[in-house]
Amino acid sequence: MDIFKDLWKFIRDRKAFWLAPLIIIFVILGVLLVFGGSSAVAPFIYSLF
Repeated sequence: MDIFKDLWKFIRDRKAFWLAPLIIIFVILGVLLVFGGSSAVAPFIYSLF
């Protein structure tokens, strides 16, 4: 969790709020890949891409 604190501090200090949507999208894609590889929902997730 320390990396998220550092990342948020970097975004806040540098006024780089345009990075927030990119990070959110990467997190969502990562979660989809993790769940898509090991669940019964995998065929539905793979059809999205």
